[in-house]
Amino acid sequence: MTDFRKYLPLIILGVLVLFGFSMCNTYNKLGPMEEGVKKAWSQVENQYQRRADLIPNLVNTVKGYANFEQETLQKVVEARASATQVKIDVGDLTEENIRRYEQAQQGLSGALGRLLAVAENYPDLKANQSFLDLQKQLEGTENRISVERKNFNEAVEGYNAYIRRFPTNMIAGMFGFSKKGYFQAAPGSEKAPEVKF
Repeated sequence: MTDFRKYLPLIILGVLVLFGFSMCNTYNKLGPMEEGVKKAWSQVENQYQRRADLIPNLVNTVKGYANFEQETLQKVVEARASATQVKIDVGDLTEENIRRYEQAQQGLSGALGRLLAVAENYPDLKANQSFLDLQKQLEGTENRISVERKNFNEAVEGYNAYIRRFPTNMIAGMFGFSKKGYFQAAPGSEKAPEVKF
């Protein structure tokens, strides 16, 4: 029994050292994972910004057609202004903030969709090479947005899963690492569109 008491301080010190190494290892993993989420968010923002940058050229191309509905153009311009005003601090990627950002972007998507639908009524516009090029670029950008949103959600999933583990959750809480929000599917997207002929 005396031998055990003699080694007790060393055992306690050993446990504390192991805990310290574990804590450092967890912290050192959390930092790069959070940076990965921030990087993925940055790529999402870049693609949305690319889309926003294409819209003035699209609007100017469409303006050249005198009969084109001015109200439709005005709604696109207003939706773009609204979408570009919504900013999220990369350190505050909560579900609520992402939902707010996504709603502004969906408003712009809807306005663009209406613009392109109305453009179908203008054969000369549909044949305009600038309009066709911009339409292709917008389509490509929408695809990039979809890919970057998927990449962001994957980065968030890995990060959120890691900070929920025990004892990582305690260490994450001590150092301010918090859960990040996801992009969600638009309401109603779970239902297939009804096609009528």
